[in-house]
Amino acid sequence: MDLHPVKVEFFDTSTDVNTDPKGFLRSVETYRETDFGLYMARGANHPRFGYLESWLLPELNLRANIFHFRDGVDERQDFYFDIAEISREGGVWRSRDLYVDLVSVTGEPLDVLDIDELAAATSAGLITAEDAELAIEATLRAVDGITRHGDDAMAWLAALGYDLTWAGQVELTPAD
Repeated sequence: MDLHPVKVEFFDTSTDVNTDPKGFLRSVETYRETDFGLYMARGANHPRFGYLESWLLPELNLRANIFHFRDGVDERQDFYFDIAEISREGGVWRSRDLYVDLVSVTGEPLDVLDIDELAAATSAGLITAEDAELAIEATLRAVDGITRHGDDAMAWLAALGYDLTWAGQVELTPAD
């Protein structure tokens, strides 16, 4: 396990820029704000995926993602959820990744990842006990909700009033 500080990311809707956790400025194709969150779509020059769509959902402490993988990359996931503390100040949204991730394939039980990282980060003082509690509560709420909706993450979110829309077609950015 690679213990690391909390990853912080910024989403500036006034400049159409996403500052990734390593500090790289990424040009955003689409930002769309709703009463429940922020949608972002952008190209990605990552070797494994060429486009990223995300919804920041502050009330649920979730970031819902679709990674559009490159040909030859064998990843089995419909949605990838980061458990995160999400805040907003003016046109800038901030996400603090709280280590736990959920991998969702519709109709199959969720995979819960990195609980060990959450425990280690808490023990090492990288996050507070309150942050860990928030992460655990958000994880349990998501797992319970998705499970109760037939292992369908979008059905659970829709039942809560979160009408998430995704791009029908995207163009992958070339890898660096």
